[in-house]
Amino acid sequence: MEIVQGPCRKVDALSTYLNQASSENSGMLNDKPLISIITPTYNRADFIAEAVQSVLDQTYQNFEHLIVDDGSNDNTREVLSPFLEDDRFKYFYQENQGQSVARNLALKHARGDFICFLDSDNAWLPIHLESLLAAFQETPDVDIVYGDGITIDEKGNELRRKNIKRHSGYIAFQMLKDNCVGMNMTMARRRCFDEMGGMSGKRKVADDYDLWLKFSSRYQFRYVPRYLAYYRVMADQISSNKEARFETNESIIKDFRKSYPDALTDAQFDEAFAFFYSRKARYLAGAGRKWLAIRTIGTALKYRPCGVVPWRSLAAILLKGRQ
Repeated sequence: MEIVQGPCRKVDALSTYLNQASSENSGMLNDKPLISIITPTYNRADFIAEAVQSVLDQTYQNFEHLIVDDGSNDNTREVLSPFLEDDRFKYFYQENQGQSVARNLALKHARGDFICFLDSDNAWLPIHLESLLAAFQETPDVDIVYGDGITIDEKGNELRRKNIKRHSGYIAFQMLKDNCVGMNMTMARRRCFDEMGGMSGKRKVADDYDLWLKFSSRYQFRYVPRYLAYYRVMADQISSNKEARFETNESIIKDFRKSYPDALTDAQFDEAFAFFYSRKARYLAGAGRKWLAIRTIGTALKYRPCGVVPWRSLAAILLKGRQ
């Protein structure tokens, strides 16, 4: 795959490290736990072969790959046909119901000790599975591990490597401020899904945020500072609509506070909410919606009247308007 060749040369040192770690450590990597990889897809015939090939190219090979076709009307099934000769790949078809339903269907059939998600228009670096398993071996008390992604365009050209700030440990407070866990760069223990369920299916976008925020109420995360996946951005992606995503995320964090009131103190909830609304206000101001941005700062101040972040954001919005 063309999109894999260039950037992969830059992780040779990481590959060397992982080879050393594999030989030095017995246990998890040598026990070869089964990993269930879940891919929902809808009309992504132009990209899904790259996604599946990136799974085949993994340095760790004890996996099953469950692909759920969510009612595609292109030639997705035909593209996948050669891969399905490998019995590690399982293909499911359903009438179009959305990616949350598709992912939950795969979860019902998944047999692995660990769960990973790979969207059909993205791809993994070859060290993805091995890197995350090594992190579990190094820190067996954590339940979710995740890394960084390389953003590419529709043609596979690299756009950037800058990632949002990541966090480790019990990260509910940080997750309320912003989703720092990438869906395609994460591995979770199966028991997380057994104990807390899968995708909520309440919304068409941000089901990943809903999931990881829910898990943050109970489980520890570990951030692995390595590039593990390619994240493709395209104009027709639902997630490309930032304003709609803010609206959805707002409903998610409000639901989370109602469902898991003991996950944080009231003061922590209020501080995180004030940060979220301040961030939303800055986005709105940047999009030219100054007065809506100011009203959104008002919401932030309801949570933290004396907080530095809302007042600093308001000052930035007002000063920008004078320039």
